[in-house]
Amino acid sequence: MDLATLIGLVSVIGVVVGSILIGGDIGIFINVPSIIIVVGGTLAATIIRVSLGQFLGSFKVGLKAVFNKQTPPEKLIEEAVELANVARKEGILALENAEISDPFLKRGISLCIDGHPPEVVQQMLSKDINLAIERHEVGVNMFKAIGDYAPAMGMIGTLIGLVQMLSNMSDPKSIGPAMAVALLTTLYGAIIANGFALPISEKLKTISDQERLTRSLILESISAIQAGTNPRVMEQLLYTYLPESKRPAADAE
Repeated sequence: MDLATLIGLVSVIGVVVGSILIGGDIGIFINVPSIIIVVGGTLAATIIRVSLGQFLGSFKVGLKAVFNKQTPPEKLIEEAVELANVARKEGILALENAEISDPFLKRGISLCIDGHPPEVVQQMLSKDINLAIERHEVGVNMFKAIGDYAPAMGMIGTLIGLVQMLSNMSDPKSIGPAMAVALLTTLYGAIIANGFALPISEKLKTISDQERLTRSLILESISAIQAGTNPRVMEQLLYTYLPESKRPAADAE
């Protein structure tokens, strides 16, 4: 679980709700027509932009922002070097019963054990990486679309409320509800966009970039294992995927 995302989302809700409670009754900030305009309008506009399958699948991708779990690159390097040592001493078939924590690394090793040529393994795994990135991009773009449309729908709601208010100026009782719709739709749109959709979109992009780097590291590892590269040389090669601050002292020098 990504605690940073969870803490951020809870904090946004806490700050907004806390500010409202300090100033008065939270009930005056709940307006059903405003919610329908902003939430319903935003989702309707977003689903026009993508297919239904992509729309529904993007919410599953969005859960990665909170329930993201990736193996640290340092651990992957350590594990890959251990596998390389076994393969170099006992042959690639000795890895058949090896315990491998990362699913992508496990799939790559399985392809090697099955006897596929290096170019075929590289092609299959590269295709897997590209397809995963495409799926992530759909999720990123959908949440970005929500962030774009929510303020626009808020503005539409504001205009609706103003029209209703100006058309009934003779009835003082109608001015309050119309003004509430006008103001609250803008508020809802701003909260949805800036407190939820856009941060989730950026977080998913960061996770996608990290996953791309991790899988590229694994791809390099599998290629080196198949080629019978010296594990020490392979280790030094894989450390280039890490920032200098995370490399061993001897390698950094």
